[in-house]
Amino acid sequence: MLSSSFMAPRATSYALGVLMGNKMDQQKQSNPMSQPPVTSSNFEAASSTSNMKRKSMKPRSAVWDHFSKFLDDTGIQKGKCNYCEKEFYCDPKRNGTSALKHHMSACIKNPHSVTTRQSQLSLQPLSFSTQEGGGNYQLGMLSSWHFDQDVARRKLAKMTIIDELPFMFVEGEGFKEWVECIQPKFRIPSRWTVSRDCYDLYLEERKKLKSYFQNSSQRICITTDTWTSLQRINYMCITAHYIDDNWTLHKKILNFCPIGSHKGDDIGMDVESCLLNWGIKRVFTVTVDNASSNDVAVTYLKKKINGWGFGILNCKYLHMRCIAHIINLVVVDGLKENIEAVKRVREAVRYVRQSPARLQKFKSCCEMEGIQSKCHLSLDVSTRWNSTYLMLRTAEKFENAFDRFATIDPCFKFDLVSGKECDGVPDSLDWDYIRKIVDFLGHFYDLTLKISGSRYVTSNIFFDEISSIDCLLQEWKMSDDLTLANMGQNMKVKFDKYWGDPDKMNKLIYIAVVMDPRYKMEFMGFALSAVYGNGKGLDLTHKIKSVVYELFDEYKRMFANENANINDGHVHSNAIENLDDEGSKKRSRMNLGSQFLKHKIEIGEAKNKSDLDCYLNESIQVVDENDEFDILLWWKLNSNRFPILSHMARDILSVPISTVASESAFSTGGRILDPFRSSLTPKVVEALICTQDWLRKSHCRKSIEEQIADMERLEEGM
Repeated sequence: MLSSSFMAPRATSYALGVLMGNKMDQQKQSNPMSQPPVTSSNFEAASSTSNMKRKSMKPRSAVWDHFSKFLDDTGIQKGKCNYCEKEFYCDPKRNGTSALKHHMSACIKNPHSVTTRQSQLSLQPLSFSTQEGGGNYQLGMLSSWHFDQDVARRKLAKMTIIDELPFMFVEGEGFKEWVECIQPKFRIPSRWTVSRDCYDLYLEERKKLKSYFQNSSQRICITTDTWTSLQRINYMCITAHYIDDNWTLHKKILNFCPIGSHKGDDIGMDVESCLLNWGIKRVFTVTVDNASSNDVAVTYLKKKINGWGFGILNCKYLHMRCIAHIINLVVVDGLKENIEAVKRVREAVRYVRQSPARLQKFKSCCEMEGIQSKCHLSLDVSTRWNSTYLMLRTAEKFENAFDRFATIDPCFKFDLVSGKECDGVPDSLDWDYIRKIVDFLGHFYDLTLKISGSRYVTSNIFFDEISSIDCLLQEWKMSDDLTLANMGQNMKVKFDKYWGDPDKMNKLIYIAVVMDPRYKMEFMGFALSAVYGNGKGLDLTHKIKSVVYELFDEYKRMFANENANINDGHVHSNAIENLDDEGSKKRSRMNLGSQFLKHKIEIGEAKNKSDLDCYLNESIQVVDENDEFDILLWWKLNSNRFPILSHMARDILSVPISTVASESAFSTGGRILDPFRSSLTPKVVEALICTQDWLRKSHCRKSIEEQIADMERLEEGM
């Protein structure tokens, strides 16, 4: 009874609730704007429904790019490192992601972390040899090392520039495998990124060099020449030559840019634009070849440099002609003679090199004759005399081998006799004739090599070499052989066209000889008398001496103005600073000795004896012919004795007497703009060529003969 009475009210209340619910539904349908009351149960039900419909949120922390979430056996959330697979608790309510962040930066295998750990040790082997025993010993140099992605990318860009590699090599399969083997942490950039890195490196190095030019006081000598690329674009190369405060000669390519015209005024404006962009106004000389348009360009530059206020003697000695170009014209005129001996040797070399079988047979002839030479037969280019000289110099060493080859190969004589260029094989008279020509052309070839250097001083050796060539041409004119006499006569005519009248020559080439302590004015008087006779030679010696003093007075005036500006600055600064400072008094007392010497030299004795007088009155420097004389080192050690003259000598000795420094850049341009890289823009080409010139330590390349010899030794070893 108790239970039934207890259940009755519950049933009644349940029925009442149902009736009330139905009534509310009817009211809701009749009045849709009415809202049901919000209860806790309704809110939980609504939220659970919305959670089921909403997408799961992506973790916001950056650590989840390097970790993976999972639940352990107890249902607790953990994170596993993607690199070392170490596990950490990362429940959002209990732990958080702090431990994961610390591990992400300290993980050894994480390639994205900026390492702050201790550097690794690297042992680099070094080889040494002893002179007594001749044995080789290997020692090691211990250094520290750690991986840096930015440094690795910079080195990759530097390697691309120096080794002239295409940008696409970073996307090659072999390169990727090699990098993955030696350093898996390195993220290989794309070819577009490498090209941007190379250009950024160019801008960085250009900024350093430009800052140096703007902060230095020495004068710059420039050379310029033009070249047409495979793209049929005309490029102009401008190279700067200067000697720094440490008396080291430098050569830097400033511009390698396209030009629209070869007219003189246009070339002058392009050079002017380059100098202004670099902030260079102290231009001493401009070396160009003998094209008439270059004369117009130099005349234009004279006006501009004088307008800038940095001209020396109104740029009287600005124009320097390329001596290598003149020598080439002289020799080409001499080789216009149809020398039959040269033709026979050329056809003999061509026959031997036409097939590998003939070349191998010729090598066997050399072995039979006991000829051991590293030289290899090379065919010349008839329009280039230096290649003809190299062909003849090599061929005359194999005279006996050619004679034996003629007995072994019967077709050799038949082909040369029936040929159009010559009428037989070279005989003993021809080889004697070839040796005379080789000896004669060797003087011009050696001279061209000497004056073509851009890493050592060349202006001081010009007149000595040219005087020797003039004496040699006069000797050849008097030769009993009619062909050689005609050859010497033609070369002498071309020689006198450029160097016959010394009044038309740039006097700096004479002053450079005076700046050489081995020669001075004594050698000038001797050499000029030997070349032009005693009377004319003596007059020229007096003219050159007056030019030397005129140029020295100009430098003396500039040196005095610079010292006056420095002294004015010192007076102004001393008016501001405290002159009673004890340390200043001590320093001034210590410098009294040097101040007295400077006062005696510049004031007391300057009226009677200048730096130039002291230098010329000293005896010449006697040097053995076999010993190498470093003229820059001599001036570096004696610059304190001749403070004004040393400034003048530094500018004169940096003058290049040929445009080979600019022409050598065209060889680099030809390798960079090959048929497989012809789509490079001029902007990128300039960046690659200039930066390579600034960064490359070694500028020496093996000759073709040396490379062929190395390959043959490699094949023999295989």
